[in-house]
Amino acid sequence: GDALPQRILEYREIQKLRSTYVDALPAARAKRTGRVHTCYHQTGAITGRLSSSEPNLQNIPVRTELGRRIRAAFVPRNDDELLIVADYSQIELRVLAHFSEDEQLIGAFREDQDIHAYVAAQINGVPLAEVTPEMRGRAKAVNFGIVYGQTAFGLAQATGMSRGEAQHFIDEYFARYPRIAGFIRQCVETAKREGCVRTILGRRRPLPEINSRNNAARSQAERLAVNTVIQGSAADLIKTAMIRLHARIRDERLPLRMLLQVHDELVCEAPGERADELAATVAEVMRTAMTLKVPIRVDVATGRNWLEAK
Repeated sequence: GDALPQRILEYREIQKLRSTYVDALPAARAKRTGRVHTCYHQTGAITGRLSSSEPNLQNIPVRTELGRRIRAAFVPRNDDELLIVADYSQIELRVLAHFSEDEQLIGAFREDQDIHAYVAAQINGVPLAEVTPEMRGRAKAVNFGIVYGQTAFGLAQATGMSRGEAQHFIDEYFARYPRIAGFIRQCVETAKREGCVRTILGRRRPLPEINSRNNAARSQAERLAVNTVIQGSAADLIKTAMIRLHARIRDERLPLRMLLQVHDELVCEAPGERADELAATVAEVMRTAMTLKVPIRVDVATGRNWLEAK
């Protein structure tokens, strides 16, 4: 019964992967180097994140098993080199903990807890050991949803809860983490007063619609006020790390090349025999690029291709 619709969806996915990546990426290789060279735009995204084009290498699939396999096509220049992939773990939630100064959230990160399981345990009033995957999934949706100003309707759609349940969950979340609600209010008030918000390093984002009479436009601007401070500050962090890593490579003449930045992740290449040592250097530079009120965690791995190192 379900076989045909399933096959159609699979076909569509394969077709999309083929046209967007399998056929397009080899065609994008530069004749001189035999490699794909993307363009990065410092002012491409209004929050301050880098954007990438010609081809966009920040949207290589990660959500599905089949899509992820595209990453296996990304390899270092030489056979005796390895890729190093380092990414910030839950950086936006850490930035949220830093700005909101919420003691519970800060405590959870300092103890290196699984933050989604931790929030699930608190909201459901159960010990950590009794948190089910479903509870964790809901908490994860709320954790990330809060950063993007998600409504009860949006959360219900994301998790399959009823709108009433979703609203209860959000109310419970803010009751348990009052400092987060305070931080959100503060972002909106700053935007209303100054017409803009600022990231951790002072990047401004104007929000002209923040005092609009149009409800939808105003709500959107309120969400963007919070999102810009969080996402823009995470962008400031990785850019600072990239500048420092570049300086370190230059000053110490390290045989390490930065290849890609995918928002919270850096992909580099290095000689195989020094890959572990240089991976530790990349992680250390990323970890120490800024000091937040919570520890910054970087997950790093090496591999012969991007899939293997992820």
